[in-house]
Amino acid sequence: MRRLVGVLRRPEEAPALAPQPSLQHLDKLVDQVRESGLTVDLTVEGEPESLPASVDLAAYRLVQEGLTNTLKHAKAQRAEVLVRYGNGEVEVVVADDGNGTGGGDGGGHGLVGLGERIAVAGGELDAGPRAGGGFQVRARLPMNGK
Repeated sequence: MRRLVGVLRRPEEAPALAPQPSLQHLDKLVDQVRESGLTVDLTVEGEPESLPASVDLAAYRLVQEGLTNTLKHAKAQRAEVLVRYGNGEVEVVVADDGNGTGGGDGGGHGLVGLGERIAVAGGELDAGPRAGGGFQVRARLPMNGK
């Protein structure tokens, strides 16, 4: 789809054809967030499997959006990222110990867009304040992308 849209644009507007980010790049993303001063724990459970591109990208974007919201809005000291493979699905959770307002001031479309991206990949998204404080974004995505 990106290539098709690229053909329709003028050459100077064409997007770069760099590879899409994936769960394989989480270490780099987490390191970048840590450099900003937020403590982030990354846990991967189960045996990582090859995922359809749409599922892989949706899962990566969930982590990216969750950590971005934590940095921008939550006033958190710590965030946890969990990627769990098993039972034909991948579960991705980003949780923080902040003020429970991970969605920001409502002026953006981050969580709405993320929910749409997760749904297109065949998954389900839950987001909201955690019992005991903080905010959590969680998705379950089928490994087969359906």
